[in-house]
Parts: sequence; structure tokens; C-alpha cells
Amino acid sequence: MVDSGVPLRVVSYNVHGQRDDTAALAAVVRQVAPDVVIVQEGPRRFRWRAKSATLAASLGLVVAGGGLPALGNLLLTSLRVRVTGVRHQRYPLTPGRHLRGAAYADCVVGTGARFTVAGSHLATDPAERPGQAQLFKRELDAAPYPVIAAADLNDDPGGPAWRTVSRGLTDAAVAADRADRLTYSCANPRRRIDAVFVDPRISVVDYDVLDTPLTRRASDHFPILVDLRLPAVD
Repeated sequence: MVDSGVPLRVVSYNVHGQRDDTAALAAVVRQVAPDVVIVQEGPRRFRWRAKSATLAASLGLVVAGGGLPALGNLLLTSLRVRVTGVRHQRYPLTPGRHLRGAAYADCVVGTGARFTVAGSHLATDPAERPGQAQLFKRELDAAPYPVIAAADLNDDPGGPAWRTVSRGLTDAAVAADRADRLTYSCANPRRRIDAVFVDPRISVVDYDVLDTPLTRRASDHFPILVDLRLPAVD
């Protein structure tokens, strides 16, 4: 195990619009005590600010950014993490399809280790996904600090959108030799369409897809849990 750098625990979770067992959802996240949660399908409509704050509080976290401006992508943090900047992105709308977007937050943790966390949820339409992946990747490449990016890509490893987003980054599942852990669906696990990618300067200490009775009640996606070490501050 890597013994230098600043530890950071990250969860990526498509919460299915909180349409399932919300008590189970809260218990799943609280049990692993993450520093950062990257949410897909979070609140994005009426009273989205209050709903986002309620979701964050249920998980023992605070809202860093996202919600309606990022079309349901929500970034939550523990009080250990300080957020210094937030940006949102909306992808072009294809008529008749859902609006999609992304959220980005620049953060500081520990004695000054900086990172940029990003989250997105790409389209189910294979004609839309590649363009959205390119827009997401452009922002990741422009991030001021080492990137931690999580997404429901709606694409399989090796697919066009997956290749675009992962270029130059480390696939945390591959780094931990756990790329066989499937993320969707909880009812019939058959695909790995959810992923966490990190800057090569960030070490992947551990990676898991949490398949438990609670997670099978909480959403239609399994959450990803990743333990990282950020580059040590000089």
C-alpha cells in the first residue's frame, strides 16, 4: 500500500433520482464515510436546492456544487474538504432527448493537497454520447489541479465515449485489478458503465463496487468506492 500523500475516500453513485429506498441509500454512504460523493441523477427540478441539501445531510455531507445547473450531477463533500471553486456545464440539447451536463469543483484537503473533482452522466443514445464525452474531456483537460472524474458513461470499457474520457487518466478499477466488478444493474448485474478516472499523479489504493443487500435496495446502480492518495504537498 502506498504510504505517502494525502488520503481521500471517494464514492461515485447514480442514485436513480432517489426513487428507491432512501434510508438504505443513506446507510450505504454513511457506513463508508467518504470525503467526496459524486452523484448522478440527483435533484434537478423544483426545489432542487432544498432537495440537494436534504440528500447531503442524510449522507452526513454538504453540497459542494451541481444540481439544476449541472442537470442532476451533484458534488458532495465532508467538512474535511474545502471547496475553492465550482463550475457547471450543459451539453447541447438534442430535441426529444434529456438534457445532460457536468459539475466540477476545485478542492483542498489535508495540509493543502489540491484536486479537481468532476461528475457527469452521459446520454443513453450512442449518437449523442461521443460528443458529450468530448465536451466533458475538454473541461477535464483544462482543470487546474489533478483530476478525479466519475461518471455514468452509459458506455462499456473500450467504447467511443469511454475511450475519450479515459484518455490520459487512470481507470481506478483497472489500477486495482478489479475491472470485473460490474456496476449495472443491481437487479441483473451485466455491465460496467460507471467509472472513476484519476490523474496519473493520484495513487489508487483500493477500489470496490459495493454489492450488498442495502445497495440492491438503494438504487438501480451499485456505488463505486475508491480510496486514493493525492500527491503530497511540498
